[in-house]
Amino acid sequence: MNLWRPVGLEELVLIFESGMRAFPPRLPFQPIFSPVLNRVYAVQIARQWNTKECSAAGYVTRFEVPDTILRQYERQVVGAAVHEELWVPAEELAVFNQQIRPPIIVESAFFGDAYTGFVATEARLQGQNARQQFVSLVGRLADSRDEVKREVLANHKAVFMKFPFWQSLIPATVGVTVTQQEEL
Repeated sequence: MNLWRPVGLEELVLIFESGMRAFPPRLPFQPIFSPVLNRVYAVQIARQWNTKECSAAGYVTRFEVPDTILRQYERQVVGAAVHEELWVPAEELAVFNQQIRPPIIVESAFFGDAYTGFVATEARLQGQNARQQFVSLVGRLADSRDEVKREVLANHKAVFMKFPFWQSLIPATVGVTVTQQEEL
């Protein structure tokens, strides 16, 4: 069965670091892991809550687990009928993660006005925000595709985190063309 998990940027980084195979352990003040049972609810959380958090980004992840695993956890309705989720005790998350049929997929992403993106630590993208990195890469694309490839490889985690944002940009607002956006 498919489940969804709305996450912020920080949690997505940890999922990425797991090879898109597992969700990170809960923090001490988080007694449960709560995947949701429908995409509508996941989008609502990612768009309305996660974009207002410190990273100003909300991602909807989708993953699959066997139905037999889901039967172990009671369905919880935490608001309207669409607000249905499972409550997996934090101490059971490692076992739950082992049941995920990889990979965990990022289905959609939403960004608040304060979004700056995951900070690149390598090469020329270092220290630039998401918009600046996009414009920088587009500018280099005309000069050297190989240089852009090197930048992407050096900053693959940062590029992965920002790619949905770059796709959502209106090219004219950052001084590039639709063709340049699509090329990148």
